[in-house]
Amino acid sequence: MAEAIRITPEETRQKLQGGKALLVCAYDSDEKFKDLQLEGAISFSAFRAKLPSLSKDQEIVFYCA
Repeated sequence: MAEAIRITPEETRQKLQGGKALLVCAYDSDEKFKDLQLEGAISFSAFRAKLPSLSKDQEIVFYCA
């Protein structure tokens, strides 16, 4: 398994604004997601539901606070 690549907040913003990445809150709790949601992010449960339809090339940025 490959190591996660860390990127800066500015790189993240550019990728999200360009539609090149999906922002996912890494907490499995929807309650924590509601407390820590960043603009444009989806919950981990929504990510799991969406996973089968995502392209293998889709860039995904996970965050936790």
